[in-house]
Amino acid sequence: MNIYISGRGAFAVQVAEAFEDAGHRLVGVAAPRLRKAHTDESHPLSWDRLRAWALPRNIPWTDADTLRAMHVPDGVDILVAAHSHAFIGRHTRARASVAAIGYHPSLLPLHRGRDAIRWTIRDGDKVTGGTVYHLTERTDGGPIAAQEHVLVPPGSTPQSLWREQLAPLGVRLLLRVVSDLARGRRIEVPQDEQLATWEPAMDAAPLFKPELIALPGSVPVQSDSWALHAEP
Repeated sequence: MNIYISGRGAFAVQVAEAFEDAGHRLVGVAAPRLRKAHTDESHPLSWDRLRAWALPRNIPWTDADTLRAMHVPDGVDILVAAHSHAFIGRHTRARASVAAIGYHPSLLPLHRGRDAIRWTIRDGDKVTGGTVYHLTERTDGGPIAAQEHVLVPPGSTPQSLWREQLAPLGVRLLLRVVSDLARGRRIEVPQDEQLATWEPAMDAAPLFKPELIALPGSVPVQSDSWALHAEP
């Protein structure tokens, strides 16, 4: 299968190498321009790992922040989001003739949002997992293609849970789904919206809604916005 990856960091590289080892062909990648802001663009050591990995292999790279349909070459079978923080639009997804899929480190529809692992640890979850799902206009809300659970080891941190459990699981699940799609086996299980949870990014600005603050003698206003959970 011809695969295009939009992702970042070590996980995206692990996914890309796993695909190549399985006999698939990487035809392009999208990754952030730099690993950190205000670093030297001219030096490959400052680049995101996926971008640096693609360079010596002559795999075309596009800045993930500017990824559009025109950047995805002809002949792409599967578009894969591997730790991608950039939304992949409808026209870009349509460039993949077979599927556009992504990996999310939670048991979707639980813990939608970019900080799923940190919320898992904060909420004291004993069980979590990973999900490969079909990309749609709804962030983290597309039909499920594969899912597995893992137990959260005592004393886990977001970093250790990702590194030791959820990242390796993501590689395995993405390989499984791509293998299924290559054989013409397509799985799409709708997510149950009644079970869905979503949490904001932990580095987002605090929610400030003065109209929700009850004055003395007044009746508190009920609002879904007030029910956001406290807080990558």
